[in-house]
Amino acid sequence: MWLNPLTLKKLKRFRAIKRGYYSFVILASMVFLSLFAELFINSRALVVKYNDKFYFPTFGAIIPGTEFGLDYEYETRYRLLKEKFKEEGGKNWLIMPLVPYNAYESISREGIYPPYPPSFEFKNYFGTDTSGRDILARLVYGFRIAIWFSIVLTTLTYVVGIAIGCMMGYWAGTFDIVMQRIIEIWSNVPFLYVIMIISSVLVPNFGMLLAIMVFFGWHGMTFYMRASTYREKSREYVLAAQSLGASPVRIIFRHILPNSISIIVTFVPFAIASGITSLTALDYLGFGLPPPTPSWGELLEQGTSNMQAVWIVSSVVSMMVVVLTMVTFIGEAIREAFDPKKFSIYQ
Repeated sequence: MWLNPLTLKKLKRFRAIKRGYYSFVILASMVFLSLFAELFINSRALVVKYNDKFYFPTFGAIIPGTEFGLDYEYETRYRLLKEKFKEEGGKNWLIMPLVPYNAYESISREGIYPPYPPSFEFKNYFGTDTSGRDILARLVYGFRIAIWFSIVLTTLTYVVGIAIGCMMGYWAGTFDIVMQRIIEIWSNVPFLYVIMIISSVLVPNFGMLLAIMVFFGWHGMTFYMRASTYREKSREYVLAAQSLGASPVRIIFRHILPNSISIIVTFVPFAIASGITSLTALDYLGFGLPPPTPSWGELLEQGTSNMQAVWIVSSVVSMMVVVLTMVTFIGEAIREAFDPKKFSIYQ
């Protein structure tokens, strides 16, 4: 077993905190399933059998309608093709996902303008938005974008912030003082105004928005790691490594950092929650990802602007509450499990 006894003990304590542990299991399952969202929510068929030949459109190239004997060359409309196969009653068949819509297509119904209320008949289980797009599809794909955006954002900001914080604590002196002043100035830069200015000139995409948020958010962990490094560098194992001629980089990243891991792990869930809410807020204000990217913030803006369509705002608010509550429970459980004082027990 590559995990040391102390780590195993901490993991055992984490599992003992039921609401945090089960929240982690559920959220991890949601993140994993979101990678394969196309299998459950998609306008393309999963499997098509036509003239004794099988097709798998979901993860393949676009298949024109002429391939299935239809009179158009653009992408096959699989919902209509399914009805056609039913009417013909032959050996041809296809299987559609549970929700047969993607996050971008607009649905229209004769004589009615969107938004459409939830309907099991049309398989719009959460209804549609003001453009006729399926809300459940946009919630799921929006979750995938938000959670992975937050995970990547947390990873990048932590890599930069932890590295600088450890160097500040280890070298101290002039380097520490200069970096403290830089961080104090940097943390007072109006981040939202910068986003607004850039959005007025350029349309921010996923990578650009991520780079901007990392550029202005890396300092969040520096002072925690600085304080931890100050404390750890005076311990015997660091002095022993120095006497053996270990380089500062090796001491920081091979000795000090592993012994400060509890600080990092404790803050990760809360940083992920912060990333989700930041992206949602920017999308709500119109300075986030460009439309028609699936977004919780964009759905929230639609819902607050069209309160008569209560299913829009209620669905996105419910989803946000559930996800952020689970992340909070996970954070609390990790903080309790990795608490060096330990043995204060969650009831």
